[in-house]
Amino acid sequence: MDLIAELEAEQIASLGKDIPDFKAGDTVRVGYKVTEGTRTRVQNYEGVCISRKNGAGIAGSFTVRKISFGEGVERVFPLYSTNIESITVVRRGRVRRAKLYYLRSRRGKSARIAEDTTYKPLKGDGKKPVQGSAT
Repeated sequence: MDLIAELEAEQIASLGKDIPDFKAGDTVRVGYKVTEGTRTRVQNYEGVCISRKNGAGIAGSFTVRKISFGEGVERVFPLYSTNIESITVVRRGRVRRAKLYYLRSRRGKSARIAEDTTYKPLKGDGKKPVQGSAT
């Protein structure tokens, strides 16, 4: 491993965050810490992940899109932000693209994403799907 990757791995380990395996097309619920005056609370932001940038590295980010009061709202979250309390995958989507920017111009039924019922969770290294047999 090169020096930059080692430093990045150290920083990620020191943060102690547990990031679930999710990709574009998945519906995620992000618990984001909001500070109002002196009080802090967790606000959930649930929507479809339309893109992921910079992989699983320290500089990674993801964009979540939801429809709020009939208007499309997108929000970009840094993957390892200290303001993110939790990321929960609500639903797995079956898509054929890495970036779902085409959803911005769609409304109603054409903006739906089929659910992936054959999803296999990734192993600890994040590279290979888990097989049914013992490994």
